[in-house]
Amino acid sequence: MEGAFIVVIFLIGFVGSFISGMVGVGGSIINFPMLLYIPPLFGIIAFSAHEVSGITAFQVFFASISGVWSYRKGGYLNKQLILYMGGAILIGSFIGSYGSRLMTEEGINIVYGVLAIIAVVMMFIPKKGIDDIPLDQVTYNKWLAASLALIVGIGAGIVGAAGAFILVPIMLVVLKIPTRMTIATSLAITFISSIGATIGKITTDQVLYYPASIMIVASLIASPLGAFVGKKINTKILQWILALLILGTSIKIWSDILFN
Repeated sequence: MEGAFIVVIFLIGFVGSFISGMVGVGGSIINFPMLLYIPPLFGIIAFSAHEVSGITAFQVFFASISGVWSYRKGGYLNKQLILYMGGAILIGSFIGSYGSRLMTEEGINIVYGVLAIIAVVMMFIPKKGIDDIPLDQVTYNKWLAASLALIVGIGAGIVGAAGAFILVPIMLVVLKIPTRMTIATSLAITFISSIGATIGKITTDQVLYYPASIMIVASLIASPLGAFVGKKINTKILQWILALLILGTSIKIWSDILFN
């Protein structure tokens, strides 16, 4: 049973981190529902929503920094945007993760479901012409970016995510950032966000370190592989992969909230 536990948790972490490196999310959009629903199917363990949010917060920290390292060359990282949105989301994620201890299991799942629905709607909004903008000519409203990042950080901190699954649609649709720059930059912002979320979960004793460590090992292997693949795939395909992932997760979360 111990071996099965390690294999299942590792595979969950590997799949989530591979996709995170490919489409610019920290992996929580995939890992949160997988950790919640897959282990019980194998009769291994049933994690609570609080435990899952703690594990994913820890895992996202390592998956995102590993992905950023893979995108460090090529001009994809917008350092100014990382500074503005990263600082704001760090504050928000700490507030959200620390305050999450006061919430019920259902409350955490509802926050996650609401964020997922918003992200789904935004991902299906047409994004014409953004990938025609040269990377050195990208412009955006700095204070709008920071304000949105603060709001995202609070919600993301509650569910133990770094918020990239909603941050990416915001960067694509609202701020008009080209897809590959969005992917690379969102991973860097996700890393910063995960610092606040991780500290909040640790200080409130919401992290199970054994499964989290297995997820981390998987992240360090899979996230760079995903980033490598992401550089080769057409940007429209990357956008559709992320949209469908978020849609599937949203349907699952809300069906459990409404019908259980």
